[in-house]
Parts: sequence; C-alpha cells; structure tokens
Amino acid sequence: MKITILSRSASIPSTRRLVEAGRERGHQVRVLNPGRVEMHLDGRSANLYYKRKKLPPCDVVIPRIAQSINSYGLAVVNQFGIRGVPLMNTAQAIAQSRNKMRSLQLLSAQGIDIPATVMAREAADLKAMVGLVGGVPVLVKLLQGQEKHGVMVCESLQSLEAALEAVLGLGHNLVVQQYVKHTGKDVRVLVVGGRAVAAVWRRPRVGRLSHTLTQGARLEAAELTEAWRGVAERTARLVGLEVAAVDMLDVKGKPKVFEVNSSPALPDMEAATGMDLATPLIERAEALVNGAPRIDQPPAEGVEGAVGTTEREPGSTRRKVPGRASRKVSSGGR
Repeated sequence: MKITILSRSASIPSTRRLVEAGRERGHQVRVLNPGRVEMHLDGRSANLYYKRKKLPPCDVVIPRIAQSINSYGLAVVNQFGIRGVPLMNTAQAIAQSRNKMRSLQLLSAQGIDIPATVMAREAADLKAMVGLVGGVPVLVKLLQGQEKHGVMVCESLQSLEAALEAVLGLGHNLVVQQYVKHTGKDVRVLVVGGRAVAAVWRRPRVGRLSHTLTQGARLEAAELTEAWRGVAERTARLVGLEVAAVDMLDVKGKPKVFEVNSSPALPDMEAATGMDLATPLIERAEALVNGAPRIDQPPAEGVEGAVGTTEREPGSTRRKVPGRASRKVSSGGR
C-alpha cells in the first residue's frame, strides 16, 4: 500500500511515528509538505504536483495540516479527495473541528454535554457574560486556534480583561468557556476509526495554570471508563473525524467535551500509556483502502472492518516501541 502523509516535515515526532508504523507493516510511505503541493483544475481533471513534478498516485492520505497553512492545506486535502483517494480525515471534518464555536454548537445540538461557553465580539460583552459560565477561572480560546496555542486560563477578572483586550485588539475572535478548576486535570481520549483506543489525564504544571493547557502539562495514563468511551466515540462521529483527540473535563464522573483535535500528538500519549498508538492509525488506513465505510457512513453489507482497526494476521510478531510497552502488530502489509 502507498501511503501519503501531509506534514510540514518527516522529522516532526508524530509524523515520524506514523512513517515508522507504516513501513513496519510493509507499506511505502512518503511525507509531503502540503505547502509545496501545487494543484491544477480545468473542469475535467484535478491534478496534483509536488515541486512542479506530477505526483504519482497513492492509496490513502493521512493529513496532519498545520494551522499556519490551514486554508491552503485543507484545499490540498480536498484535492486528493476529489481524485478519489481515501482520506483519514476529510477537509470538511478538519475544518469543523478547528472552528471551536461551530463544533461546540454541533455537539450541543446533538446532546453532547459541553462546558458553558459564551462568544461575543466585544471585550466588555465577554467580561459581562462571565457569570454565565460560572465565573473565573475561565478558559479563553482563539476561535481558530491550534492545539498547542490559543488557549489560556484566566483566574481573575483583571487577567481576563487584559487578555480579551489584547487578543481582540489583534482582530481574533474568542470564546470564553467554563473551567472546573477543582478537578485539576482534564481527560484526552484518542479515537481511531470510531473506537476509543487510549486515554490520558492532562495535569497542568504547578505554577503554569495561566499558560496554555497543552504546553507544560503532565500526561498520565488513564483507564477508559464507559462514560468517556461513549462520549468520545460519539463526538468523533458527529464531527466526522476518523482520527481525533477528544478533550473533556471530568466533572463528578461526567464528561464534558471542550475541544476536538484532528491532528493529535502521538509520542507524548505513547510515553504516558506505554502503547503503540501509531499502528492503529495505519491499520485504519488499511481498512479504508480495503473498502470499509467511513465512520460517518452506514456499514456496507458484508464489509468487515467497518469501524475500528483491521484484524491482525496470524503469525504476527511482537514489537517493542523504545521506551514504551510492546504491542502486537502484523508483520506485513499489502
């Protein structure tokens, strides 16, 4: 199988893990910087070039599009889709997940519990609406922010006002969201092909609560509860993501979804859980190439692997990820 990974660099840790997992299953894997992909449309065909050379065909695309080139990168993903190449995440689903208010609107409308959230164009209006989300501390997020940036916790009205004025003054749109501080942690669940495969607690570093939630956070393995599993899997399906990290607050045992990420970082979760999390993505890619329906489509009659990973082949070998627990994977691909 020929796999194309759209990523700025093959040296990015998550990209490198996907390359390793794909090649270990016997596949050809290439990494293309989406910013260097050129596109051509003429009403009859949709061609793709890389550094001015026509791209040879591939079997499946795994997008990992950086926020810095979001619009162009999603156009590249969409062009592959127009050509009929299976996509691990579609451009529409990625865009849906990255617009925080629209994704929360979708989830709330479908009965998914979310933290109280407000959005307004003016700093004074947002400050006045803080009471609707339970008061400070609150999460402040850029509407189109990316995973490692654009999220902060404001613990006082003074810090909130300063943050709102500074960010809105730069022309960004914001949402302000309830933050349940007493839990001291949130839960991230990795969902692949409609199935939750791993979960971690994310604990902010002491003295770093005012910084972004991801940077500096300590990850700890968490046992998947049925409540987390059900909410995370349903959330990924509603947004339409084959691969998603669903971030939730655990409030007295009840999960509240506050964000969905379409390009989750893998190595940190692998280190925390001791699991190989790259191989399930490759297995899901194999299932899609072999005709499994996407998670937002009804299963086709007689098609196996409709949701989740493919079955492992007899005689598979055991492989140890450096610094992580070993996991059984198939010794060959297609």
